[in-house]
Amino acid sequence: MSADEDHSDAPLADVQLTEVPRVAGGLGALWSTIRHVHRDSGLARGTKALLAMNQAGGFDCPGCAWPEPKAGERARFEFCENGAKALAEEATTARATPELFEKATVDELRALSDFELGRLGRITHPMILGDDRKYHAIGWDAAIALIAHELRAAGPDASAFYTSGRTSNEAAFLYQLMGRLFGTNNFPDCSNMCHESTGNALLEVVGVGTGTVSLSDFEHADMIFVVGQNPGTNHPRMLTTLREAARRGAHIVSVNPLREVGLTRFAHPQHPLDLLAGGVPLAGDFVQVQLGGDQAFFLGIGKAVLELDRARQLADGTGVETVVSEAKTAPDLLFLADKTDNFFGWRDHALATPWAQIVECSGVDEPTIRRVAERYAKSKAVIACWAMGITQHKHAVRTIQELVNVMLLRGNIGRPGAGLCPVRGHSNVQGDRTMGIDHHPRQPFLDRLGAAFGFEPPRISGFDTVAAIAAMETSALRAFVMLGGNFLSASPDTDRTARALEKCGLTVSISTKVNRTHLYPGGRALILPCLSRSEQDGGQFVTVEDSMSMVHRSQGNLEPSSPHLWSEPAIVAALGEQLVGTDHVDWRELAGDYDKIRDKISQVVLGCERYNERVRAPDGFQLPNSARDGSFANVGGRARFTVSALPDLTLPPGRLRMMTIRSHDQYNTTIYGLDDRYRGIRGERRVIFMNATDMVERGLVERQVVDLVGEWHDRERVAEEFIVVSYDLPRGNCATYFPEANALVPLDSTADRSNTPTSKSVIIRIRTRGNQ
Repeated sequence: MSADEDHSDAPLADVQLTEVPRVAGGLGALWSTIRHVHRDSGLARGTKALLAMNQAGGFDCPGCAWPEPKAGERARFEFCENGAKALAEEATTARATPELFEKATVDELRALSDFELGRLGRITHPMILGDDRKYHAIGWDAAIALIAHELRAAGPDASAFYTSGRTSNEAAFLYQLMGRLFGTNNFPDCSNMCHESTGNALLEVVGVGTGTVSLSDFEHADMIFVVGQNPGTNHPRMLTTLREAARRGAHIVSVNPLREVGLTRFAHPQHPLDLLAGGVPLAGDFVQVQLGGDQAFFLGIGKAVLELDRARQLADGTGVETVVSEAKTAPDLLFLADKTDNFFGWRDHALATPWAQIVECSGVDEPTIRRVAERYAKSKAVIACWAMGITQHKHAVRTIQELVNVMLLRGNIGRPGAGLCPVRGHSNVQGDRTMGIDHHPRQPFLDRLGAAFGFEPPRISGFDTVAAIAAMETSALRAFVMLGGNFLSASPDTDRTARALEKCGLTVSISTKVNRTHLYPGGRALILPCLSRSEQDGGQFVTVEDSMSMVHRSQGNLEPSSPHLWSEPAIVAALGEQLVGTDHVDWRELAGDYDKIRDKISQVVLGCERYNERVRAPDGFQLPNSARDGSFANVGGRARFTVSALPDLTLPPGRLRMMTIRSHDQYNTTIYGLDDRYRGIRGERRVIFMNATDMVERGLVERQVVDLVGEWHDRERVAEEFIVVSYDLPRGNCATYFPEANALVPLDSTADRSNTPTSKSVIIRIRTRGNQ
């Protein structure tokens, strides 16, 4: 049975199509929260945890990385519907005991869906795969010793250490230290598959790889772009921030192929007047670009603003070109003169690009682009938010840099109420990179790490996620340790990745629950169960970093799900002691007192000085950012305009461009249920959302079962039995849920310069059943 079609022979449930709601949040979110908490964790256990989640002195939500308000301004219930689902999932009362594992081989467990695997519950003991293809309990000491032995046998060059974004700063710091003492920079991580494009793009042009805004900036913005993002499902607490901005009069522009409910209206479940009034309108403009058309759209915005300035210059002798040349006194234009490079090169490129090309590439008509551009030109403070809708294309880095061009054009970086806001998914993916989880580390970081621990770190770049999978295929990578996550379901090219994992000599998963990765083991395979974010850790706390570079503490309040669970720092420290010894690190001392880990972080990570003191403040502390403060010190004091050719988005006849998306009942690869309330889907996940005209042209009807055939240079990839659903999205575009459709994403179809899989740009054709 192939990895992407685990239940393809079973009859698919009849998909129930419901009316798409007009409002996000509201009583539907409240009822869903209660239902999931009651089903999974029980109301008493779940409520205890929810009251501590995202509170000062409590624990950080295991879901998204949207920041919390200041400690004194937080609501009593500072969580969203999907945060409650994430909490209920990890606080479940179900247990995956050794007795449960004895009932089925990994091959038999593959028949379960991802949702069914999650329902098996929390893993209670360390497990090792036996010759009978079943997992059996193993003691901690024996497991750690065996893993260290297998890693040494493989050697550092043939070993890799993957990290999920839920890993704490303390665990991530120890993990990268262990790997580099071992002698490798093979640190693939989940960021490689999402915001790697963001980091690459921003580092080149503004000198930092993270966002440049704080939560308070949203209180002063009068225009907010939300690009390639569905916050109603993926970052629901962001809707509260957008609600407040909209009520102040800020104009919100949604730029996305799908018109999502979450940006139409939002009724805050904790505000009765919202419920009575039908919510607060959010986006004033819905710009439905075609998939991959965002770069052209923002080039069009820039071109239209330049043309507005040129018209003004002809009228009164002023304008962008004049001020940049002569340093007149308008603040945003002085910004161009004093703080940017290559404006004229970009200006000439933008003005020379024909409107017909921009319209064709973006899929947006010229009047719409001009209307949005005029509002942008008049706005005093603008924030641009984005997520994976623009990071997972071949031209993703160029797209983000085009967005930056537009923001630089009006000085909307480095001042209050304005800036760049890449919205991260995992709750600490940004923190893990800060702590050194990076296959291509910066040399100054390695210098400080070596000085702090008295060794010479490896200097050669390692494997990222895509390169690691390719290396497994050739046995250049033979040992693979995963700190959190569900690597197989998160990765592209599911069948190929599954086969690659099985070629490893060693696979190790540090996990809370059973997931599909465990079912495609290497020659030796172990599962090490760890504490979750919401569980007590012997009185200690860990720290995390949110999307806006705020570092704060997190301390669980629930009893551990099993007495046999270890914390992530304890697991990494025990493995470090066995693998690299104690000449440079007293691993037990660090595991016994996380303050000592943070003392070492203070020595190594810039911006983390006096870590222990500052993180104990109610709100923690914010890391420095030279783009946020307007100095652009990391790029010589000047942000850079870039010139990039537009992509060719022409589709072959009869083909569609597919993107993978989340449902409202999932978070990344964790499936909470089979519904997608905000898109009118109940009881099914194998659906393909299509434009109604595209359906008619292909002779398809709603609810028809079809196969999806991905076309790439090496071979075709097939995902069987998807149900056609009509939806409001541009012609030639379609959408499917991941991980079900990840099998169609080729491993070597990646973004230029970032190597991120192009999960938002997969060329497919529809094959009707029976036409093989």
